[in-house]
Amino acid sequence: MELDPFTVVGIVGAACFIVSYFGTLQGWLAPTGWQFPAINLLGAVLVLTSLIDAWNLPSVVLECFWGAISIYGLARALRR
Repeated sequence: MELDPFTVVGIVGAACFIVSYFGTLQGWLAPTGWQFPAINLLGAVLVLTSLIDAWNLPSVVLECFWGAISIYGLARALRR
């Protein structure tokens, strides 16, 4: 498998999800802080970008909801 730019971007996006989840479980990131939803939003945008090259409707739907929820969490955290 060749690692084209879209695949690399998707892998970095997936890494964002993993890091934010693990960081929250470890107590490094507060789930109510702005960093957690910001990292998740970045991950969703990067994975969506990778889907330009490898279209998959269920993944697009999932990432759109993931991004929207992350925007909500980010806005909520920044209002505090």
